[in-house]
Formats: sequence, C-alpha cells, structure tokens
Amino acid sequence: MNDRYDAGAADHGADQYELVGYDEYGRPVYRQVQTQQTQQQTYDPYAQHQQQQGYGYDPYGQQGQQFQQQSPPAYDYGSYDPYDTAPHQGGPAQGAPHDPYGQAPAGAATGRQPRVAEQTAQQTAQQTAHIPQQAGPADPEEAAEPQREYHTEQFAFVEEPDANSEDVIDWLKFTENRTERREEARRRARSRIVALAVVLALAAAGGVGYLWYAGKLPGLSSDDSATGTATAAGAQKRDVIVVHLHDTKGGGTSTALLVDNTTTKRGTTVLLPNSLALTSDDGTTTTLAKSVEDDGSDGTRDALDTVLGTDIEGTWRLDTPYLQNLVDLVGNIDVDTNADVPDPGAKKKGEAPLVTKGRDQTLSGKMAVAYATYRAPGEAQNAQLERFGQVMQGVLRKMSSDPQAATTTIQTLAQILDPSLTDKDLGTFLAGLSDLAKGGDVKTDLLPVQNDGTLSAQASAGVVRNVLGGTAKSPDKDAAVSVSVQNATGVEDNTEKARVVLLNGGFTFLENGTGTARATSEVRYADAAEKANAAEVAKTLGLPAGSVIKGRTSASADVSVVLGQDYKPSSD
Repeated sequence: MNDRYDAGAADHGADQYELVGYDEYGRPVYRQVQTQQTQQQTYDPYAQHQQQQGYGYDPYGQQGQQFQQQSPPAYDYGSYDPYDTAPHQGGPAQGAPHDPYGQAPAGAATGRQPRVAEQTAQQTAQQTAHIPQQAGPADPEEAAEPQREYHTEQFAFVEEPDANSEDVIDWLKFTENRTERREEARRRARSRIVALAVVLALAAAGGVGYLWYAGKLPGLSSDDSATGTATAAGAQKRDVIVVHLHDTKGGGTSTALLVDNTTTKRGTTVLLPNSLALTSDDGTTTTLAKSVEDDGSDGTRDALDTVLGTDIEGTWRLDTPYLQNLVDLVGNIDVDTNADVPDPGAKKKGEAPLVTKGRDQTLSGKMAVAYATYRAPGEAQNAQLERFGQVMQGVLRKMSSDPQAATTTIQTLAQILDPSLTDKDLGTFLAGLSDLAKGGDVKTDLLPVQNDGTLSAQASAGVVRNVLGGTAKSPDKDAAVSVSVQNATGVEDNTEKARVVLLNGGFTFLENGTGTARATSEVRYADAAEKANAAEVAKTLGLPAGSVIKGRTSASADVSVVLGQDYKPSSD
C-alpha cells in the first residue's frame, strides 16, 4: 500500500503534495500545496464545492485530511466534460471547449491534458488522504451527488424543550402525587379499621371474660332473674358467718352476715335490720333483735337459716370492747364518715366531736366503736347499721391476708368464741375476705325489710337469692297480730320506736302515717275476738288499759293504734 501512495506522489510532482504525517495504520498522509488548491478552485467546480462543504471534525488538524475522512473513492473526471457535448478522443482535433465568456485558461487551446492531470492529482490526493475508519460510498452515483453541509444549529430543536413540556410534566407529577395520596389515604383508612376492629375484639373479649369471672353473664350471673339463674346461683359455693355486735354500754345489737363466694371470688357484707321478722323456737313470730337477746346465738342462727334459706356456718359475737381492740391491732382503719360523732366521755357540752364527718377519716379503736354504734336523734336503726357495715369493711381491708397472721390476731383478742366457730376457722375466713376487700371485691348490701318485718320480693331476688343463694321464707302473717300505728305525738321518731317495740313483742307492724297531735292515745279493735290482742298491744306500748276501745280499724290491720302525747317510749 505504501508503494501505491508513493507512486501517486511521483506521477504528479513533488511540488503538488507534501507529507504531513502518518495515520494509525502507519500509512503516509499528504497535504495538497496551497497553489494547487487555488488552481483547483479556479478550474474544478467540483473540487471547490467539496472544499466549501467542509467535513467537520479533523482529528489531525490538517486541511487536507478533510478530504481523507469523507471524500469518495477516486473516479476519472477527465472522461466527462461539462462544457462539451461529445466524448473526448484526446488532442486538439476534437475541438476546444466552448467558452462563451472568453475566459478559458491558456492550456485550453492544446486540449484538456492540464485539467486531466490536475483532476488525476486530486484523485490521487483524495485516495492518499483517506482515513481507513471512514469508508467511502460504494455507489458511484452517490459519490457524484454534491455533499450537503449540516450545522449544529440545524439540530437545535432536539435540545429545546417544547413550550408545553413543562405543563405536561407538572400535570403528570400532580396526577401521580394525587394518586399516591389517595392510595396512602386508603391504606391508612384500612389500617385504622383493622386496628379499631382489633381493639373492639379485645375489649369485647375482656368484657366477656370479666363478666364470666364475676358471674354476671346471662344464664350464669347471680344477678340475673331469668329462668335457670336461681339454680346457677344456688350451685355456687359460699362460706357464711353471722356477726352480732353487742353494745355493752348503750345496749342493743347490730347484725351482719359475712359472705365469701368462693365460686365468683367475691365477698359481701349483708346488713340485717333488727326489725327482720323471725320465727322463734316455740313457733311464735319475733324480731331479730329480740331473738338475739332471748334465743341466743344458736336459736338466732337457725331462725335466720329458715327465713333466708342459707347455711350459716358459725356465729361471731363481737362485743364493743373486742371491736375496739381489733381495730387497734390492725393499725386503725380509714372510713368515709357521714356524721360528726360526739365523744361519749365528754364532760361538757360543745366539746369537739370524737369523729369528724369527712372522707378518709382515720379511726382508732375507740373512735371506730363510737362511730359504729352512733345513732343520731330521729334516725332510723338502719342508719346506725350502715355505719357498723363501714367499720367492718375497714377492718377487713386492714386485716392480714395471711391465714396464720389473721388467726394470731383473733387469738390475741382473747375472746371466748361460739363453739360453732374456732379461732383458726375465723382467722382463715377473715384472711380470705381481707384479700378480696383489698382488691375491691367486697361490697356491702342492706337487706330490704318491709314495715311488718317481712321480706319483699325485691329482697328475695336481689339479696337472698343472688347473694346468699337462698329462698326467702318470711313467717306467716296470720301467725301474728297486725297492728296499724298512726303517730299523733308530734315527735317523728316515736313511729320508729313504736315499730321496734311491737316487732319485738311479736306483732306485725303497719305504718299509718302521721296525724294531728293529740293528748291521749287510743288502741281500737273492730272484732270482739281481738279485744285481748288489743289489750296486749296497749301493754306492750306502755299505754294505760283505758286506752283500749272498740272502733274502726284499718282494713289490713287487726288492731289500730293512735299514739298521743301520753306515749312514753321505754325501749328502742
């Protein structure tokens, strides 16, 4: 190949081309001399056109290499004359080219040899300056076509953004963001729904579990009155003892049942009013207060079992001195007191009360006894009974939950207990209730008793059956004489005092309201057969025998009493 380039240079003269270097394959690269370029521009319109086209990037920085990169393979332009209509045979015999302007070069008279030589030299230079990595056109017709020139500014539209392209991009972003926000909102909504469903399911499960544990589910609850509930309540295991508080100074008793339901793990202190009608050993009707005094612990316990349908395991007689010692042993108690209690040992009136009304009052043994036995003027016995229940609740919360420690506390009291209840049994029982009381699972209920001392349907359903698991069996009303009492003394408290006296006397009490104050009392009977009963009623109330007269009585009463100002109550 080097011989080919060298030969071309020798044929056309050394003054037409000069060596400028070598390409990447080691071939020589020539450059056309400036004078030859001028001649080419003058006589060769094709060469001038190719120079003007400019093939752009020159890797070697040489003008001649422009033709090397993109000029087509050499073709014989001498065989074609744009100014002649016939093919040349050589020499002047074929005629000179037509020159209408008279500007033909000097060599035109002798033929086309100089121009042919010039074109041949150009072709040789183009072949010599050809860069191997840029192949020329294979089609001669393509080579004959003039090369078009392209400039970078012609392609500027590719880089220039469309006027609406920014709006389109913004719209796409907005649509995408809005879609993502909607999807995110849906995901958050689904997450919230799932979380809410889980919380509700857990709450429902916890509520059902608690109701089941507390025995309050329908069909299983001890508070439900549906069919079959009584059987479920009766099947529950309960430990029950009766407590009698004896006021050794003021007189009178207060009674409560301590119930430990081992099935539902709940405890209850049931307060029993002294007016509760019981049946004594001889079959006559009596009251709870009178039964405690007359029949003692055994007789009262049996009477309570009969009326309430319970199975009381033992009797705890708690005299007020022992209650004081018990409170001191457990380290005082905290009670929400509902009244100011004066000091029983105060020598002067107007001194500060021993117990102050308020929340979370700390009571010592002496203060606890005074509060448990206090009954304000005009108050019903149930008010004092509820204070006794508060004191018992405070004692249970402060008692030790350890059976051995609780037994030691009971033994320290040095009480002589009822044979039906040993100190170990009582200590173990109180320790179990103390554990429930500390957890808030011991409540206090007052047994509702009607004016005649019998149990109402409400008491039977709410307390007797559900709490005690028994069945109420009040004494037959026909077994006792019913007495209707109207208070005309002007003292409201006299009605309650008369009621207690009559109930303790074995009569059935019926309240007939309050009448206009009068000086004397009357005991009336309608049937002659009731005259003896009327005389007995007057004697029980402390009225003179002359107050018994025949007259109209209340529709539901055997004997009617109108208390006058001559009534002097002698017993509570």
